[in-house]
Amino acid sequence: MKTTSVVALLAALSSANAFAPATSGVQKTAMKMSSEASELEGMIGADIETGGRIYDPWGLNQWVPAEWARKAELSNGRSAMLATVGWVWPAWFGTFASTDVTTTDPIEAILQADPQWWAQFIIFCGVIESWKYNAELEGKSYTGEGEAAIDWSKSWSKMDEEGQQKMRLRELKNGRLAMIGIASFVAGHFIPGSVPCLPPGF
Repeated sequence: MKTTSVVALLAALSSANAFAPATSGVQKTAMKMSSEASELEGMIGADIETGGRIYDPWGLNQWVPAEWARKAELSNGRSAMLATVGWVWPAWFGTFASTDVTTTDPIEAILQADPQWWAQFIIFCGVIESWKYNAELEGKSYTGEGEAAIDWSKSWSKMDEEGQQKMRLRELKNGRLAMIGIASFVAGHFIPGSVPCLPPGF
């Protein structure tokens, strides 16, 4: 008899829970989104182009930590700025003396380059990343907060806080533009006429 009573009680509780509002999941999601929004508040990078608000139409910040995304954005932006210079330099200013690369076409030049140059490039990138990593362990930063991890010109430490903020925003904007630019160059190369105002063969 007691067993029957216990089973009936458990069944009643289970059925009651089935109709109870699932507030815990909603509350957790709301708390997570609030925490993510607070990470973005005060983050440099939102300016007149986006109405002073963080531009995240797909809500990627729900899955990607803001600090990690900023580091990725800066690294890719800096790479894109170098890539943009590398794309236009040979056609406008000429090439270095070389016996393996005989073209100013960026894509063909990549394919013509001797493997040893790629090996050197990969090693160079590894050295830079290692330098950045060790600098972070020392409390330095490569995103603009505090002492710079790499400051070969010694100009960052001479700027006041306002000057540093302006420089950080300028770098972000230039990097974003360069990422769009290099993507358009590659698209125009493989799909002629796909980029408005881009001359053929650019």
